[in-house]
Amino acid sequence: MTEPAEDDKSRFQTEAGASAPGLLAEFWDFLKTSKKWWLAPIFVVLGLVALLTLMSGTAAAPFIYTLF
Repeated sequence: MTEPAEDDKSRFQTEAGASAPGLLAEFWDFLKTSKKWWLAPIFVVLGLVALLTLMSGTAAAPFIYTLF
């Protein structure tokens, strides 16, 4: 087997040392590369439902209940 070039090793080490992208950046990259744009509204609605659920335990609860 041949040894990788020194240039490849340094690039690999640079990429390995880089910080990982966040969840939203990963999701955006997934949507761009796979062209599954129909998933975006589903995740937005799920995020809003999760936000409403979390907010129901706070002082904002009376204001949330008036929405329904």
